[in-house]
Amino acid sequence: MSRDAAAAPARSTLSLHKLGVVCGLAAAVWLGSAEAPTKLVTEGFSPFLISMGMVMGAFVARWTLPTLLKGTGFMFDDLFDKPHLMVWAVLAGMLWAVANTLTIFAVRNVGLSIAFPLWNTNSLVGLLWGCLLFKELRGCRARDWAKVLGGAAGIVLGAAVLAVATAERASGSSGRGIMGIVAALSAGVLLGTMYIPYRKAYISGMNPLSFVTVFTFGELGTILALGWIFYGGAAPLASALHRARPMLFWPFLGGFCWVIGDLFQQYAAKYIGIGRGIPLSNTNQLWGLLWGTLVFAEFRGMSFSGRLLIVAGSSIMIAGAAAISTAAPPPLELENWRAAMNRECVRYGLDAEQVAAVAAGDDPVSSHSRERRWWEIVIVCAALAIFVWLAAGTRSQHIAVSIPWMIALIVGTIIPLGAAGALLWRRTRFS
Repeated sequence: MSRDAAAAPARSTLSLHKLGVVCGLAAAVWLGSAEAPTKLVTEGFSPFLISMGMVMGAFVARWTLPTLLKGTGFMFDDLFDKPHLMVWAVLAGMLWAVANTLTIFAVRNVGLSIAFPLWNTNSLVGLLWGCLLFKELRGCRARDWAKVLGGAAGIVLGAAVLAVATAERASGSSGRGIMGIVAALSAGVLLGTMYIPYRKAYISGMNPLSFVTVFTFGELGTILALGWIFYGGAAPLASALHRARPMLFWPFLGGFCWVIGDLFQQYAAKYIGIGRGIPLSNTNQLWGLLWGTLVFAEFRGMSFSGRLLIVAGSSIMIAGAAAISTAAPPPLELENWRAAMNRECVRYGLDAEQVAAVAAGDDPVSSHSRERRWWEIVIVCAALAIFVWLAAGTRSQHIAVSIPWMIALIVGTIIPLGAAGALLWRRTRFS
């Protein structure tokens, strides 16, 4: 009996819905923690430089992590088997690069703990696209529709409450608070639209690790183009990056951590859909709130009513996301999912049985795709060298932080990585 066959009973004990929920929660922890370095924007660093540092970290992570987990042979086979999806992956990367830059402008203007929930209205956008384009929620029971619609209403209400709290904090700031709100909500629209390529890829049988590898070319090219336009050419952009060299390690690290969260989010979107998986991962606002309040003391100087509004708004949004995520798809909805999958198979000439197997977490990978290549060692060593080089030139920044709370949150970030990663490996072998 093969090793995979022997492992089959253990892998079947966890349903795909439960696995998707676990991945969504793990994504929330890492996506929330990855935004902490954006606090550097309050020290006068350009949002473009912060975003560029994060994209560079993401670029390295999107090559290194898939190489470690599956190998380049697997990824190349997967990509060449579905070449039409490469364009969609690049498009998703472009949308993310613009949205990420907007989130940093929002953090600069209204703070991390307030901007975070506002751009997480992408749950509504993702829910809309999932229902319209991929037959999610079709065939749901009345109580499931109530959970989803009630959760969506909760997210909108929570965003409105947070906007009121922001208005208090932004008074006298010459419109910067309003600009921060607009930037955060615009980022939410772009992030919600970005999930269309996600879902399209996964109902077509692409592995999330392969998808994010191509995704990174779109985000890197877009942020370089934005930087070129913003600074007026390559030379001014290079000069600005050189001046920011002492702080680039932190956004680079944030981008690397963001990819870990994004990978869990990708698996959540694959196994429970974007209508459920994205709201669940958007509980990352709780982690953004914890970093903003406990580590960076963003509530200092705010009135009691303002603090109460932020806590209430965040709680309402979290409850809304939880309500959406608990609406497990019934058999009739799963039939509609399969209809959407078959539509993609017919359109692009894909093997329906193989795609169905991949969607169920059982990727029929050929043996040669599991072989390791010598250049994979070079990729990993290059990533480590970049980390060391950036860390060696880093200087401490003048940002007041609570070290004990920072350590506690870092530990709280690492634990879900091991737990969710182990479950994902046992159930799907990262399929």
